[in-house]
Amino acid sequence: QVQLVESGGGLVQTGGSLRLSCAAAGRGISSYVGWFRQAPGKEREFVAAISSSGALRYYADSVKERFTISRDNAKNTVYLQMNSLKPEDTAVYRCAATTSTWYNFRRASDIGSWGQGTQVTVSS
Repeated sequence: QVQLVESGGGLVQTGGSLRLSCAAAGRGISSYVGWFRQAPGKEREFVAAISSSGALRYYADSVKERFTISRDNAKNTVYLQMNSLKPEDTAVYRCAATTSTWYNFRRASDIGSWGQGTQVTVSS
C-alpha cells in the first residue's frame, strides 16, 4: 500500500499562491493521484487529479485556470500549484491515490490511500 504525506499548506491572502506537495512511499503504482478538499460544514469535493504518466489531468470547474497539478515520478511526488486563491478555497486538502479508474477516483470511490490532510486558509 502507498503512504501519502502532504505538505505546503498555510495561511495566505486573497490572490496569493501556495504549492502543496504529496509524497508517496511504499509499494504499488497508482493509476491516479489527486486532491480533495473539505471545508467546515461542507461535503468533500474533488479538486484535481493526474494520471500515472502525467498525460491526463483533471480539474474541478471551481479551480480551472487557477490550479495546476503536476508530478515528478523520480521523486514520487505530486504537486498542486494554487494561484489566485480565494477565501472559498479555504479547506483541508487531502491527497489521494487509487489503482482504480478515473470514474471511481472522481467520486472518491475505491481510494486506496489518503494523506493526513493539510490546512489551506485564504484570508479576505
